[in-house]
Amino acid sequence: MAKRDYYETLGVNRDAPEDEIKKAYRKLAMKYHPDRNPDSKDAEEKFKEAKEAYEVLSDQQKRAAYDAYGHAGVDPSAAAGAGAGAQGFGSFSDAFGDIFGEIFGGAGGGGRRGSNVYRGADLRYNLEVSLEEAARGTETRIRIPTMDECETCHGSGAKPGTQPKTCPTCNGQGQVRMQQGFFSIQQTCPKCHGSGKVVETPCPTCSGVGRIKRQKTLSVKIPAGVDEGDRIRLAGEGEAGVNGGPSGDLYVVIHLREHAVFQRDHNDLHCEMPISFTTAALGGEIEIPTLDGAAKIKIPAETQSGKVFRLRGKGIKGVRSNTHGDLMCHVVVETPVSLTARQKELLEELEAINIRDGSRHNPRAKSWLNKVKEFFAE
Repeated sequence: MAKRDYYETLGVNRDAPEDEIKKAYRKLAMKYHPDRNPDSKDAEEKFKEAKEAYEVLSDQQKRAAYDAYGHAGVDPSAAAGAGAGAQGFGSFSDAFGDIFGEIFGGAGGGGRRGSNVYRGADLRYNLEVSLEEAARGTETRIRIPTMDECETCHGSGAKPGTQPKTCPTCNGQGQVRMQQGFFSIQQTCPKCHGSGKVVETPCPTCSGVGRIKRQKTLSVKIPAGVDEGDRIRLAGEGEAGVNGGPSGDLYVVIHLREHAVFQRDHNDLHCEMPISFTTAALGGEIEIPTLDGAAKIKIPAETQSGKVFRLRGKGIKGVRSNTHGDLMCHVVVETPVSLTARQKELLEELEAINIRDGSRHNPRAKSWLNKVKEFFAE
């Protein structure tokens, strides 16, 4: 019976990368391994077929020969050897031991075996800035707690003049294999904690850890236009790596301090401006604050409370924006307080005039009263 195409056997394309071929083989081996199908000849044959295909396609030289000449291009003796290996099957743990190593962070099955080099942790720093600083940009200095490489032992953890030794438990692999039934699971070595080395004479400065906790001062440039929640990345300013690994990054997260006058909405600013009853009724000119100084706006006669006046370009230019936002001035008509007798007299006289011709002087109130009457008449 003619052999099936190896790519067809594994269910992958001819240009499939190595990791895809490995994944496909694991899936088939998990399904058809004799340990899981003890009474199935069909599963046994399919497992042999998948194993033979994988052993050829996972070898670059064999795969190149197979791609060029098909089954005839693969050395018959090598193919026979593959068949013999398949006949013995190998243990279920041999086929899948490295799967669990990858799941639980082990070194088996990949290119990380024996490296035990880890990148340092990223850090976060919450920085509170004023609205003016966020709008214009600034530079400030911050102090952060971090784990830095020990200057005495240069990260080795060993006393100067001595060197860490290979861990006798894992032989420097950083991982140990545990057998549980037909599963073989790799886990971090309990003696060296994954480093692959043990320190017999610890460094007196860091007590064998290789890193020390300290405060460091950094200069941070805040670009103009940053907003609440924006992050500034300082590459390599996080915690030091382990066993010579690269340092992590520091992320400075911006928080805007509450402002006494303005509220920010993306690139726009909002503020409330109280105006007198007289200015609202007769009109006038008022002066309002902006981030660039004072500005004047004209209040038309008969302005109602809550009206919004837009000052274009008086907002903030965001980090990723080409134009400035606007300033929205919300006017609020202020009711006079602590009235004198004369003021009360004048207001009562004004109210009497309004009542005599309410539809003319108070159109909104008149309209509202009509709606109320219609509501209760229904």
